[in-house]
Amino acid sequence: MNGPVVHVAPAGLFHIGGYTITNSILYGWLATAFIVWLLVRTARRVTVKPRGGFVQIVEVGVDFITNLVENSFEDKKVGRKYVPYFVTLFFFILFNNWLGLLPFVGEPFQGGGHPLLRPFTGDLNGTLAIGVVTMLLVYGASIRESGGPIKYLKHFFIGNPLNPLYFVIGLLEIFTDLTRVLSLSLRLFLNITIGEIVIAVFAYLGHIAAPLTALPFTLLEILVAALQAYIFTILTTMYLAIAVNHATTDHAGSDLTDEGVPETIGVQTAGSGAINQIRS
Repeated sequence: MNGPVVHVAPAGLFHIGGYTITNSILYGWLATAFIVWLLVRTARRVTVKPRGGFVQIVEVGVDFITNLVENSFEDKKVGRKYVPYFVTLFFFILFNNWLGLLPFVGEPFQGGGHPLLRPFTGDLNGTLAIGVVTMLLVYGASIRESGGPIKYLKHFFIGNPLNPLYFVIGLLEIFTDLTRVLSLSLRLFLNITIGEIVIAVFAYLGHIAAPLTALPFTLLEILVAALQAYIFTILTTMYLAIAVNHATTDHAGSDLTDEGVPETIGVQTAGSGAINQIRS
C-alpha cells in the first residue's frame, strides 16, 4: 500500500427488509446494547455510601450534567424535568466515542478494505440522527414551555414585527436556529472522524510498532471524545434554556401597573441579563 487506508463513508454489510445495514449501524446497535447493560448494572450497584471504581465515575458524571442542566434554567424545577434526557445523551455520546477507539474498530489496525465495525459517531448519518432527535425534543419542549407555537415564535422577533427590519432579523434568527441540527452533527462527526484518521496515519507509520506510535494520539482522543460529548450536551441544553427562560421572562413581564410599568422590574432585568449572557 502507498499509504494508510481511510474510509470516511460507511460500508454496507447486509440488508434487512430492503434497508442497508452499514458497519457503523451494526456497531451502534452493539454499543447501545453494551451501554444499556453497563449503566443498568452500574445503577444497581449504587448505594447511599459512596463506592469507588466505575460506579463513582458514573455518579460524578451524572451529578455534573445534573448541575449543568439545572443551573441553565431560571426555574430549576423546569430544568430538573429534562435532566434524564441530557444525562442519557451525554453518556450515549461519550461511550460511543470511547468504544470507537478500540483496536478492532475502525481503520487504525485494519489490513485494508472496509472495516467490519466502525464508530457510530464517526458516521455523519449517526451524528445527524442524534442531532435530529435531540433538536426535535428541544423544539417540542420549547413550544410546550412557551405556551404554544405562536408564543414560541415570538421570541425570535424583538420589537414590533411589523417593522421590516425586525421582521427580517426574526426570519434570520429562525433560519439560524434551524441550522443547529447540521452544526451539532458536523461538529461531532468531524472531530471523531479526524481523530480516527490521525490514529490510522500514525499506526501506518509505525508498521510493526503501530500500537506504540498510535498510543499518544489514542490517549488524546479519549479526552477529545469526552469533550465532544460535553459540548454537544451543553449546547443543546443552552438551546432549550434560552427559549424556556425567555418564556418565563415574558410571563413575568405581563405583571404591569396601571401606568404600564412592570411591578417585577427587578426580576425582569435579572432574567434578561441571564438570557443575554447565554446568547453571547
